[in-house]
Amino acid sequence: MLSNWREISFANPEFFWAMLIIPLMVLWYILRQKKLYGTIKISTTKGFSNSPIVLFRHSLIIFRTIGIAALITALARPQTSLSWQDVTTEGIDIAIALDISGSMLAEDFKPNRLEASKQVAMDFISERPYDRIGLVVYAGESFTQCPLTTDHDVLLNLFDGIQNGMIEDGTAIGMGLATSVSRLKDSEAISKVVILLTDGSNNRGSIPPVTAAEIAKEFGIRVYTIGVGSNGSARMPMKDQFGRTQYQNVEVKIDEKTLKEIASIADGKYFRATNKKSLESIYQEIDKLEKSKIEVTEYKKKSEKFVPFALLSVIFLLIEFLLRNIIYKGIV
Repeated sequence: MLSNWREISFANPEFFWAMLIIPLMVLWYILRQKKLYGTIKISTTKGFSNSPIVLFRHSLIIFRTIGIAALITALARPQTSLSWQDVTTEGIDIAIALDISGSMLAEDFKPNRLEASKQVAMDFISERPYDRIGLVVYAGESFTQCPLTTDHDVLLNLFDGIQNGMIEDGTAIGMGLATSVSRLKDSEAISKVVILLTDGSNNRGSIPPVTAAEIAKEFGIRVYTIGVGSNGSARMPMKDQFGRTQYQNVEVKIDEKTLKEIASIADGKYFRATNKKSLESIYQEIDKLEKSKIEVTEYKKKSEKFVPFALLSVIFLLIEFLLRNIIYKGIV
């Protein structure tokens, strides 16, 4: 109910100039009271009536003022507008293929590569409300964590639940890309895109990465590849034979040659992220490259809201009239 009054407007706002009559009316009432009732000095007011009825006589001007103010507001015709949008999109379907292998726990990104990659990707998803987006995760094998959907709340919840160890370890880049292509190949969207992120080189899976890229090209799917990892070495947690966590500095090995080749074959682009900030800028660039064309038609429906003010005016003016002519007749 209250939300209907948040965007109130007035069809005839010029009637509010009539509000100037209210202070003049109050001033006239005060001067009239002084003229009607003189003053006299006495030693005590004991014995004089202080009846509430007598004191309440000044409420007449209050009722009259409120009634006239409500009447003027009703004449100004308050309205609320109910609006909605008819949105047409030139759809873009996006599959995000995320490497969740053990090396993604390296802490050259804060708190680690995997969590940083998840957060940046989730921000990217939140900025594209009209696109269908799906999620594929891969390590030693791959699977679809979330099919293409516009229900981004569900997608973000599934994204948040991703962790290392969900599947056998390794880096099957070709399998991750092939699974993403299988989610997009039957799509009727005008633009079909895979964003593939990894921090290593292909060492598992039955499908070579370049073969998966050629399949993507055949289906008109563009592939953006992202290599994640700082230059040199990175601090990485390791479990010793007793299950205790030990940290080692491990050399960063990203197969940039293959990632560049994948992007070249599938009409995409290769990016290198050496920290979280650069990863954010990469997703921003992809966001600009893959913008949906949105046509928006806005409709508005006006709803008249003068009736409550008109009723309020009638009620207060009627109360003032009855009090004046029944209770206070001959007094005011």
